[in-house]
Amino acid sequence: MLKPVIKMMRSKIKWLALGGLALSFLSLLVHMFLANTSVELMQFSVMTQFIEDLNMNAVGKQGIRSKRLWEKVKPLEVLQPYANPRSKYPVPLPAEQSTGFIYAKIFGEFEKIRSSICDLVAISRLLNATLVIPEIQESTSSKGISPEFKSFSYLYNEEQFITSLKNDIIIVKSLPPKLKEARKRKEFPTFKPKKLASPDYYIRELLPDLKKSKVIGLVIMDGGCLQPILSSKWVEYQRLRCRVAFHALHFRPEILALAHLMVKRLRASGQPYLSYHPGLVRNSLAHQGCAELFQDVHTELIQYRRAQMIKQKIIHDELNVDSYIRKANGSCPLMPEEVGLLFRAMGYPPTTRIYLAGSETFGGQRIMIPLRAMYPNLVDRSNLCNKYELSKLFGNEGLLVINPNPSVSKRPKVLKKEWDQAGPRPRPLPPPPDRPIYQHEKEGWYGWVAEKDSEPDPSPIDLRDKAHRLLWDALDYVVSVEADAFFPGFNNDGSGLPDFASLVMGHRLYELASARTYRPDRKFLANLFNSTQDHLYFPKRSWILAARKHLNDSLGEEGLERQLIQSKAKSFLSHPIPECSCTISKTGGKNTCPKWIEASLAKSRLQESTAVSENEQPDDDDESDEQTDLEDESKTNDSPSLEEDVEMDPDD
Repeated sequence: MLKPVIKMMRSKIKWLALGGLALSFLSLLVHMFLANTSVELMQFSVMTQFIEDLNMNAVGKQGIRSKRLWEKVKPLEVLQPYANPRSKYPVPLPAEQSTGFIYAKIFGEFEKIRSSICDLVAISRLLNATLVIPEIQESTSSKGISPEFKSFSYLYNEEQFITSLKNDIIIVKSLPPKLKEARKRKEFPTFKPKKLASPDYYIRELLPDLKKSKVIGLVIMDGGCLQPILSSKWVEYQRLRCRVAFHALHFRPEILALAHLMVKRLRASGQPYLSYHPGLVRNSLAHQGCAELFQDVHTELIQYRRAQMIKQKIIHDELNVDSYIRKANGSCPLMPEEVGLLFRAMGYPPTTRIYLAGSETFGGQRIMIPLRAMYPNLVDRSNLCNKYELSKLFGNEGLLVINPNPSVSKRPKVLKKEWDQAGPRPRPLPPPPDRPIYQHEKEGWYGWVAEKDSEPDPSPIDLRDKAHRLLWDALDYVVSVEADAFFPGFNNDGSGLPDFASLVMGHRLYELASARTYRPDRKFLANLFNSTQDHLYFPKRSWILAARKHLNDSLGEEGLERQLIQSKAKSFLSHPIPECSCTISKTGGKNTCPKWIEASLAKSRLQESTAVSENEQPDDDDESDEQTDLEDESKTNDSPSLEEDVEMDPDD
């Protein structure tokens, strides 16, 4: 009687076990399918879960004071953007009546290309020539770039560029058919303008050939083909540069849409954000001799590039220099760890949202570890966008062979046939082939250091990545210009060429001069850090106040004077005032803004004050902040950590 029951129980258990296994297998398949179809969405949703400041809406002293870290710089509110012509400025002649056509090929990174385009427009106006849309050689079709983009339109909006400058120069998309054929036959002269050439150089050297042949070509390398500072008689050409950079050079709509989406995600929950550009670029580090600030292979890479620059006579200096002496002179960048300590000294809480700009950060993520430990909300484009959103900017790119097979083994029959036909014996056997080194065995793109003494030529995928970096820089440029605060790690890098951070600082200065743009003196800060090297994370109160005072002063006139002396001599767009600005003044003056600007500004201020009065409470502690800091400084044996300082008094 029991045996049938036991058999029945066993059969039920087997069926239940089989059913459980089937359900588990089905569940596994479903999870794998969902993971494959939504991995990018999952990546975005996880990476953008910022650590929120629980006290951001709390009514209290800390919440009120933290807002002062983001407010406008009031002394600079009188500066307003005004790049319109202010003297006699005739409209350009039609293309048929102009001196001739200028076509150009522009080489270099994002900032060099942007600066070169502005110079090129000014040169075309100077020579009364018709400008053909320039070619950006970093985005040519040889890199497999999508054919839907022409060279210029890969980055910028052609129609906006042509329309915005119609009162300055005539711009055409291509040469007339006959001249285009003659250009292919190389019948027209091509010039490579010298660096920082004066307007007189173009009038003297290029204008006669332009009048004679009606078409000339320019090859512009690394920007800086026109003097940054021009005499007063060329002031309208300075304003023309501003109109090009800040009004005509709009990125194509897909880039702008994604950049504004990134800004929206950064400002979610009503939070402000700070943009930080490290400026850790291999060329700049090699130019200044900052190799010893890094370790291992990165030091070798910088020294190799420096040796190349010396050989090419780009720099006239010794190969081996003391990087710490250079850093003490302000020639090397502020390292991310130091920037994090400065943010803490200023009072930025650990929950501050920081956007990491720059398509190239030499040293990789390892060098960002200290800053990320202090500020977990440090994000870049890869955190704010999923792969699909970023890849849409590329269009339909051609296929490239990334890792070709380094060696193809022959069949045994072929080897035997070759052996039989190899001639009389005895004969020595050929040496065994070297073991091929595959791409996945290298630590990174710098794997060549362990293999050979010379840097290999870039592969097709490297060239394509270089073109992609133009898009990443364009996204970072928009996000940095619109940031609530901007901090450069290495502006005015000493190379004598435009750099990314300086262009961002100049754009912010033009568009909204009162926005919080830090302009630190690296030499002062290097000496400040050296004074507390043994207590870097636990400095004295006096050190914190000194760092805070310097950074606060850099926001205003002191920082502007430093930027004028150091940056404007390298790139006019890094400091476009006073040529491209006007002043709100009740007493009037030479550079007073027109009435329509003052009326527009008054209207916007009224709207802002209405919004503030409805949503904010008055700050009752403003007057006592400075006195509190002075009392704290006078206390003896007071050496709190930066974290304790933020809790006590996050703002000066």
